[in-house]
Amino acid sequence: MHKESYIYLLANKHNNVLYTGVTNDLIRRVYEHKNKLVAGFTKKYNVDRLVYYEA
Repeated sequence: MHKESYIYLLANKHNNVLYTGVTNDLIRRVYEHKNKLVAGFTKKYNVDRLVYYEA
């Protein structure tokens, strides 16, 4: 059985920093970014606004 994957684009508040990611659980992953649960690029640059996704 094929599990659906998503590509997504996040931005910071001012839309001057972008992040592209791939996941098989979009809701969980966006939640992690918004709540800064994983140390890394998105936490460092406050990138937490979902601006685009595609399945």
